[in-house]
Amino acid sequence: MSPNGPTIHLAQQPEADELLARSPLAALVGMLLDQQVPMEWAFSGPYTIAGRLGGDDLDAAEIAAYDPDAFAELLKQKPAVHRYPGSMAKRVQVLCQHLVDEYDGEASAVWQGVDSGAELLARLKALPGFGEQKAKIFLALLGKQYGVQPKGWREAAGVYGEKNSFRSAADITGPESLAKVRAHKQEMKQAAKEAKSAKGG
Repeated sequence: MSPNGPTIHLAQQPEADELLARSPLAALVGMLLDQQVPMEWAFSGPYTIAGRLGGDDLDAAEIAAYDPDAFAELLKQKPAVHRYPGSMAKRVQVLCQHLVDEYDGEASAVWQGVDSGAELLARLKALPGFGEQKAKIFLALLGKQYGVQPKGWREAAGVYGEKNSFRSAADITGPESLAKVRAHKQEMKQAAKEAKSAKGG
């Protein structure tokens, strides 16, 4: 790990977390994969993909140019990288193609040199596969754990930018905070369920 790099605990697996700490593209891909699967599964995905590509990091140009069927097969190998490896393989390639087209394949260029949290949020929302919520969570993650803190970043990240909150991947620094975020997500699910059934009743 780089001496001044962050210590990341999103994958809860040392090698996968070490990759997330030093590779901006791995962090972006992990965030992209973070839906409909446990967070540790999503964030260990980049490490699994890098290993199956025969490297120790991800390369946006290489992934974008990879044969789509072959790339989907890489993600489908057991253990699969995601519950929906085929569709996620497409999403990862589309994201990498966007980075190649807009940022010369450099993931970190998405947040380097931005003047404000609002500008960074706009750039993240422009990434394929990043809706409003995902963009805000990733913005909060950059601010809280990667030291990317343009002016107004907390405001731009909304509730995810709040200090000492345990709402998302941005707040996970170890097993204890992971448990708190899980509990928060369960509460939110329960509340949504109750609201739905109240409406239906």
